[in-house]
Formats: sequence, structure tokens, C-alpha cells
Amino acid sequence: MTFSLIARCGRTGQFGSAVVSSSPAVTARCAFARAGVGAVTTQNVTDPRLGPAALDLLARGATAAETVAIVQRTASFVQYRQVTVLAVAGPGAVWSGAQALGVNAQAVGENSLSAGNLLADPGVPQTIVSAFETSDPGLELAERIMRALEAGLAAGGEAGPVHSAGMVVVATEAWPLVDLRVDWDEKPLERLRAAWTCWQPQMYDYVNRALRPEQAPSYGVPGDE
Repeated sequence: MTFSLIARCGRTGQFGSAVVSSSPAVTARCAFARAGVGAVTTQNVTDPRLGPAALDLLARGATAAETVAIVQRTASFVQYRQVTVLAVAGPGAVWSGAQALGVNAQAVGENSLSAGNLLADPGVPQTIVSAFETSDPGLELAERIMRALEAGLAAGGEAGPVHSAGMVVVATEAWPLVDLRVDWDEKPLERLRAAWTCWQPQMYDYVNRALRPEQAPSYGVPGDE
């Protein structure tokens, strides 16, 4: 019911985690990222506990492969889970249990990893990874992620219609630089694109509001959120 992408930016050190699904509110359960640590998805009969747990392992020094191996050994009902992990360095790692739904597949790139289940075509994850890896590294990470997801949808995406989509991108602070989601819509990726188009020009201004408020521009009433 899901196809996803986790990615890192070698230029900025940002991490991103993004998902598209037929299920509602998918991002809240499936996409996780932590500044300076890595990115994770947990999907396919999702156990949302695995996202923070995997990031904690990465923060303690585990590699992506070690993190996936620990999850595989210790998580409950692992045969139903699909987990992707990307750390600060090294290739990503993925676990797809024997009970992963329908057509399921994954693809690993230098700075990205995509996985999916109930896919229209097993080549969708590779299309997503290829689109990301060949995109302009000078672009914002979130823009590169959006283009990769759009390529995945154009390649078939899920076997059925999708209804929710979202992405989380972290930079240097404890809070996300980007945290956008569409929880139920007939064209969720288009709506996500519109939200990103709105957010991109002002996202660093809101970081400045927190860290350097004397330098930050105001919008409308000063201090208005």
C-alpha cells in the first residue's frame, strides 16, 4: 500500500523521509528522520515504534545494516514489516518480511533507498532511486525527493489509487526543516507539491525566527505564526 524514499544530501547534510500510500495519514506512522543521525521508514502492516527505535540505534553508532539486523532480531512480527534505514555514511539497508504485501521491491542508491509494497510494477523503487540520484545536487533535498516520488508515481506507483503523501526533512536543528503531509486526497502528491511550493521560499526564514529573530523578516503582524 506504500512506496517510500529515504535520502541524504551530501552538500548540506540534510536527511529526508517520504512516503505515498493508499492509506490515510501515512506520514505520521511511517516517515522518520533525525538531524545528524539518519532517516527511516517503517511500512507494510506498520509498526511506528520501529522508526524512533531505529534512529536511536543509529544515534548510538550502529550502521544502517547493523540497525536493520537488530530490528530483524528483536522486533515483534518482523515477517509483516518493511523497514528502510539510512545513516550518516555508507549505503542504506532494508528489511522486507516474508509477509510483505503484494508486489514488493526495494532499490538502494549511493544516498537514497526506496521500498514499496502492493506496487503496480516491481521497478518502481529503482525508478525512484534513479530519479533521485540523477537529480541536481544543488537543489533543496526536499525538491529532489519530490521529483523522485513523482517519477515513481509516473512509473505506476501503487497497484491502486493513492490517498496520502508526506515528507519530513531535517537539517541541523532538533525540529524538522520540512514537515508536510496530505492525509486524505484524490491527488495527494499534487497537493504535497503545492504545499512544498508554498513552504520552500520561506522555510529558512522560520529557522531564523527561532535562532536569529532580530534578522528574520516578519509576515503580517510581527511574531504572527
